[in-house]
Amino acid sequence: MKNFIQSGDTVPLPAPYAVNGGDGLQVGALFGVATSAAAAGASVETNLEGVYDLSAVGADVGAAGTKAYWDNANRRVTVTAAGNALIGALLSPKAANETSVRVRLNGVAV
Repeated sequence: MKNFIQSGDTVPLPAPYAVNGGDGLQVGALFGVATSAAAAGASVETNLEGVYDLSAVGADVGAAGTKAYWDNANRRVTVTAAGNALIGALLSPKAANETSVRVRLNGVAV
């Protein structure tokens, strides 16, 4: 097929802020995980799908399968929908005081 570019699982995006490999980032309607470090504004390969351990709101509690949202202001996962972008679902339970959570990214625009 002449118009196929790539599968789209990993795409280059301009880092909205300095990131390290494994950091979550939101660029407009896209959310993903940086594959390497990049300065703000630099292009970074970003995984839009997959399973990742990401920084999370410590006070949040959720069961496996709970919707996961991205709190872009604080750059972390939350179970609070209001003002945040849906990015996927928790793969493991999230207890209070845990500062990371395993998330399955949904791979669609937020």
